[in-house]
Amino acid sequence: MENSFAAPRKSTPLGGKIWTNALLFGLIGQIAWVVENMYFATFAQKLFAETSKFGNMYYTATTLMVIFSAITATVTTIFMGGLCDKIGKRKPFITIGYIFWGATIMLFAAIPIDFTSSEGGLIIALLVIFDCIMTFAGSTANDAAFNAWVADVTDVTNRGKVNTILSIMPVLATVVTIVIAMFTFDKGNYTIFFIVLGVIPMVTGVLSAFMLKDAPGVVKNSNPNYLKETFYGFRPSVIKSNKMMYVALSALCLIGIAQQTFMSYLISFVTVTLGITDYLVPLAVIIVVSAIITGVMGVLFDKFGRKNFYIPLVGVIVIGTLVVYLMEFMPTSSYLPVLYVGGIVMLGSMLCIAGALTAAFQDYIPKGCEGRFQGVRMCFTVLIPMIIGPIISLIIGMNSFDAMDSSVTHPPFSIFLAAAVVALLAIIPVIFVRKDADRLRAELLARKSEEQSEEENAEQAEAEPEIINVDIPSFDDENKQSEE
Repeated sequence: MENSFAAPRKSTPLGGKIWTNALLFGLIGQIAWVVENMYFATFAQKLFAETSKFGNMYYTATTLMVIFSAITATVTTIFMGGLCDKIGKRKPFITIGYIFWGATIMLFAAIPIDFTSSEGGLIIALLVIFDCIMTFAGSTANDAAFNAWVADVTDVTNRGKVNTILSIMPVLATVVTIVIAMFTFDKGNYTIFFIVLGVIPMVTGVLSAFMLKDAPGVVKNSNPNYLKETFYGFRPSVIKSNKMMYVALSALCLIGIAQQTFMSYLISFVTVTLGITDYLVPLAVIIVVSAIITGVMGVLFDKFGRKNFYIPLVGVIVIGTLVVYLMEFMPTSSYLPVLYVGGIVMLGSMLCIAGALTAAFQDYIPKGCEGRFQGVRMCFTVLIPMIIGPIISLIIGMNSFDAMDSSVTHPPFSIFLAAAVVALLAIIPVIFVRKDADRLRAELLARKSEEQSEEENAEQAEAEPEIINVDIPSFDDENKQSEE
């Protein structure tokens, strides 16, 4: 039997500047997304928590925000990703996008928190509209431009490590955001919270103007038909010729659906359902330990090959989500320790496989199409998961409580059972990605070697002195001229 772990593989070094930019802009972007994915939803849930007054608006507000935000993010990334390739630059989109992103987060500070039941529909409309405006800015800067930049500066030998470490950024961002929320959001100071969290990406956008550089050799899309090229990744012929890319994205999609069944309700689940009001410490421990595990796994991915970890990670995700679900049948005294174990297993494995499959997706992108395929990625990793996942939660949640009950609504344990079932389905596309891993790596390494040889030949040709041919008359020629 072949020992696939026997031959460690060498990774292309990236350099300190690339790592600094990747970590900084990756982290700040995720801080902004944490505000959107968790605190916008939690904010809406707090506004509509009194079910005797607002009925089903608790789940309705969250579901509508998530779905419309997902649609906005996907459409934005499709068009702005295509524009990134058309212009052949990423930096302007990142700089302007981050500044605008921060400004749009501050919009939520203008939403009133005291209103009557008759005004509930208007408040939901404001939440959805402001969320979509903010998502447009974030998807331009992060989903379209930054992700294309990451694909530009990495290759098959180091993408596993880079993307896995970047997958840690959401959890690190969650810790940063929770700490800020402790002194603002949790005390009811929502205005200060949204203003502070808006300033952070604005400052980062300004910094990007001085720190960030586009990768050399970005292929500019010269096709004059912008709209046709924008939807390049959705053409049947393109899907057919790059089918394994879509298989990898299908696996990411199923993992995303599993995550979205509980992500928007995570804080409410811990504080209300489990009754752990001091949630900072357990969430921080879960996040930090998961991040450490993910970082270690990222190094192992590039060293021993990602394919060896795909199937085990899916199994671990299923186990982790089931552990959290089974807390429903355990005594309350066991909630905290079980939450630590189940949370670390669940979150750590999700982060690891998300990084690995994202790297696989980037490996499959045809050269020069890094921006255009970001919209395709968004369909599979954001649009579909953020529509199906919350709908699953909505169905489960609305069946778990009496809408006319005056008690505070709590997310049910069964959303984690649903997450486990969906995650288990991801094993199907993952098997095919694993089978194709060796062929893909060999092809990309051969292409990289060929490109390096061409560059070396070009540099050598430039370095060689130019040879000037001069006709120097020979001795015989001089004799002939004398005879004549």
